Amino acid sequence: MTVSEACERSERVVEAYRHCERVVRAEARNFGYGIRLMPVPKRRAMSAVYAFARGVDDIGDGPEPACVRLDLLDRSRGRLASVRDVLEGRADAAVLEGQPVLTALADAAARYPIPLEAFDELIDGCESDVRGADYETFDDLLRYCRQVAGTVGRLSLEIFGSQGRLRAEALADSLGIALQLTNILRDLREDRLAGRIYVPTEDLKRFDCTLDLDDSGMFVDPPWRLNQLVAFQAERARTWYAEGLRLLPLLDRRSAACTAAMAGIYRRLLESIAARPAAALNTRASLPTWQKAVVAARALTGVER
Repeated sequence: MTVSEACERSERVVEAYRHCERVVRAEARNFGYGIRLMPVPKRRAMSAVYAFARGVDDIGDGPEPACVRLDLLDRSRGRLASVRDVLEGRADAAVLEGQPVLTALADAAARYPIPLEAFDELIDGCESDVRGADYETFDDLLRYCRQVAGTVGRLSLEIFGSQGRLRAEALADSLGIALQLTNILRDLREDRLAGRIYVPTEDLKRFDCTLDLDDSGMFVDPPWRLNQLVAFQAERARTWYAEGLRLLPLLDRRSAACTAAMAGIYRRLLESIAARPAAALNTRASLPTWQKAVVAARALTGVER
């Protein structure tokens, strides 16, 4: 490779990371606050991981017919395979030209031991979504949470670095589950309008709820039963946060701050939903920007733990 070719390749990589960071700024309303606290190299790598994961998630939630989305998810596996080919020397980096997310991901995976196979689990989870998977028990839902959120936690951990790898992986997985359980509560009505229910059937039966909607798109279950259902799910999520946040002492200061910021924002979101379940069931709950900024600042100083 000539000097000019090396410079051109370097410029492509830098621009690829910039593209991923723009994706984070535009799409990661909560995740982005934590990423900003990382040193530049790790922030770029995290952005690449997020951008690819976001692309997969968007396919799963897209408006296209199921057969089209399944095909697109399969193509995502193919794109991931092309990244592996480049990293393992079976293909030149030129095959990724014009694909900034893959270019950035390949560079990040060359710098950090990112387990690219974890993305296959994420794609598995999105395929379950597209096929309309049902969750009879919490164990069924737990498997899905590990696929779509726990994997991102394990991917991030390899960029962070940690003490006690096996222990850290288990705790990162638990924290990912807590975040996904919060997402499920936040998006309860939105998902139902899209024909999806993530609350386990056994829990619906426990509180005699159906999550059926009337013609105006509102839940028909009695409010007091829905409140009990939300309270039960929120308490379950709190348990997973308590376990997952034990990861923080195993991380360096900046990685712990990043994790604490993301978890802190989602925990406040969870408590907001638990405090006002009726409002959360009618609209998509969110935190004001100033509150997210406060959580991030507290995380950086070590107060948010």
